[in-house]
Amino acid sequence: MPQTSVVFSSILGPSCSGQVQPGMGERGGGASGGSGDLIFQDGRLVSGSLEALMEHLVPTVDYYPDRTYIFTFLLSSRVFMPPHDLLARVGQICLEQRQQLEAGPEKAKLKSFSAKIVQLLKEWTEAFPYDFQDEKAMAELKAITHRVTQCNEENGTVKKAIAQMTQSLLLSLAARSQLQELREKLRLPAVDKGPVLKAKPPATQKDILGVCCDPLVLAQQLTHIELDRVSSIHPEDLMQIISHMDSLDNHRCRGDLTKTYSLEAYDNWFNCLSMLVATEVCRVVKKKHRTRMLEFFIDVARECFNIGNFNSMMAIISGMNLSPVARLKKTWSKVKTAKFDVLEHHMDPSSNFCNYRTALQGATQRSQMANSSREKIVIPVFNLFVKDIYFLHKIHTNHLPNGHVNFKKFWEISRQIHEFMTWTQVECPFEKDKKIQSYLLTAPIYSEEALFIASFESEGPENHMEKDSWKTLRTTLLNRA
Repeated sequence: MPQTSVVFSSILGPSCSGQVQPGMGERGGGASGGSGDLIFQDGRLVSGSLEALMEHLVPTVDYYPDRTYIFTFLLSSRVFMPPHDLLARVGQICLEQRQQLEAGPEKAKLKSFSAKIVQLLKEWTEAFPYDFQDEKAMAELKAITHRVTQCNEENGTVKKAIAQMTQSLLLSLAARSQLQELREKLRLPAVDKGPVLKAKPPATQKDILGVCCDPLVLAQQLTHIELDRVSSIHPEDLMQIISHMDSLDNHRCRGDLTKTYSLEAYDNWFNCLSMLVATEVCRVVKKKHRTRMLEFFIDVARECFNIGNFNSMMAIISGMNLSPVARLKKTWSKVKTAKFDVLEHHMDPSSNFCNYRTALQGATQRSQMANSSREKIVIPVFNLFVKDIYFLHKIHTNHLPNGHVNFKKFWEISRQIHEFMTWTQVECPFEKDKKIQSYLLTAPIYSEEALFIASFESEGPENHMEKDSWKTLRTTLLNRA
């Protein structure tokens, strides 16, 4: 993707660099510029007609769009039209400009213009290669490159650049296709039916402590898994959240749900980790060992926090807060909960997770000033990040009253997505332990019903509601037998 980290802060300015401003998208004072239908505030593009924004994307003899604008517009345009439609319009604008150059006194500048068009297409194919998986988009790309090279006066430089771009694009598409096929073949952790009544698992059965008893090492392996899985998410996948929402509202761009696979797979990892934590606790026979297991996961969550792996930390806390685990009062009474209380404070949902957002901001600042790869790691709570994008989209309209696209809104969405993508590209600095990772990814996890059975067998029901639930579960199991 385009390296826009440096230019983003200068273009967005203070009004767009932090939280969304209440007045975002209001026209205010400004002047038209560019294609005559673009509005700027303090030198920043804040709105424009869709047609003007498309024209602003296409280079001319004397102009090349800022790379941050290219990324932001290409990312946000899918809300309004499919990529192949945008490509067709870009091709049309290019053809019109080329015809004017051929007919005018600036014919000598054709080579320069052609090179700029190829550069734009190169940035597009590098940032959003999945846009070209569609046959219509690939056909439009071929049509544009054919127009660019059809002049006899063209030298081989442009043709060589096009060939390299096409080859790189095909390699990217093939690699992504293979990765998706591989991930689809990987089975989810097996769901264990859990303990049969009064049939405790054998003491020799392997648990997480038998595989890894060092909280830091386990936190590092969880970070490996997080970065591996989140790296398969691309900017257009996140924008698909908005595109799909708009398709439900009968907008023109209808989301292809297959493109949300990476989002769903990553979200599913969070749920599996939570259930694995609950399983590891509930399946333990002796209270002393359950206490040790709870304290171990508390330490793992704390190490995740220190690393900057907030997603695993939240999943672990969620697992320990599931009812089958939370109800084990006799076990919890033996746990030194001071560290757990600190973790829950960080993930307190009040004031829109204010404490977590403060910690995330600190990790972000640490990452930006990092001297080592260990300090660069920031893995946000993915569900909260998605909700932030959703909220940002819902509270600000796509169009202003004058019909302009509310581009100030899309600057902010793009900024947040770009920051997220920067985090996903960090290389994990910890040594990989295949044995530990294999256990985390493939260990059987109990179903919700099995968790309650194991929980009630460890500590009997304490009130009428729990007694009724336990009676129902026993009856269900006996009927199955």
